[in-house]
Amino acid sequence: MKPLRQFDLNLLIILEALLSECHVSRAADKVFLSQSAMSHALNRLRQQLDDPLLVRTGNGLQPTPRAAAMLPEIRRALQLVERTLSPPESFIPENSKRCFKIACTDYFEAIVLPALVSHLQHTAPAISIEVEMITEASTRQQLESREIDLIVGIDRNLPVPDHLVQQHWITETQICVAGTANNKVGDSINLQQYTKLTHVVFSDLAGETSNAIDQWLANQQLQRKHSARTVNYMAAARIVASTDGIITLPLHMAKLFSEMLPVRLVSPPAGVPEVAMTTIHHPLFSNDPGLLWLLDQVNHFGAATAQAPALNQAGLAL
Repeated sequence: MKPLRQFDLNLLIILEALLSECHVSRAADKVFLSQSAMSHALNRLRQQLDDPLLVRTGNGLQPTPRAAAMLPEIRRALQLVERTLSPPESFIPENSKRCFKIACTDYFEAIVLPALVSHLQHTAPAISIEVEMITEASTRQQLESREIDLIVGIDRNLPVPDHLVQQHWITETQICVAGTANNKVGDSINLQQYTKLTHVVFSDLAGETSNAIDQWLANQQLQRKHSARTVNYMAAARIVASTDGIITLPLHMAKLFSEMLPVRLVSPPAGVPEVAMTTIHHPLFSNDPGLLWLLDQVNHFGAATAQAPALNQAGLAL
């Protein structure tokens, strides 16, 4: 027999039909060939396999012992190829037990995740979601190895490896937060005051030293004073609650902290940029039905949050 690379694998489909039917005409009909083409294929198979394969007897064509032994293995091989080449199975969330792993900012974890998990308890109760902090490894290795399925919440302005799929998630207005005991800050601040105050700065990724606000100030030949830098909004808000510093953060996050901590909302200077957050996944899995479903859920609940009005301490829409 010839080496596999020299064997016409298309002939396996014909061989399965011939050995199953033991009849050239019926086998030809089964694979949509003419009888003469099927006879020619049978001759090629006999030459390549060095075996008669089908022998005429008083009861018609009968497979040789070798051919009979080959048939179940050929069927298994063809089934395996068919399964391999078939489109991925549809993802049915209500029946799935999949655990999705998301690397995210605490904006997603605190503002969007609770509503998402509550929804899944009713619609996909066996699905679980695990979250962890975004790291450089998340964007460079863990997405490709599937240790992480999705990254949610990174600022659009932060550098991301070019080969990854980065898509817009939501855009949020930003507002300032100050401690309730901070008498250096009123209900609003102008640009001059903003640059004189000390700031607790948030970064999506450890090691990043600027964000959209710093870039906005730099374009005006201005900068702000950093008293601390964190990768966690809660840590930043707790620092602000006990110091004279301020933090600038997404509106819904600021509103949440005003309910939890001794901090208050402060209108920022005109022109403070919005924060545009993104989702990131690896292109290897762009056609994974489960990941596409997860993206749809994350986008839906993110959009619902961004469109919902945030209220100030007096209960008025901001």
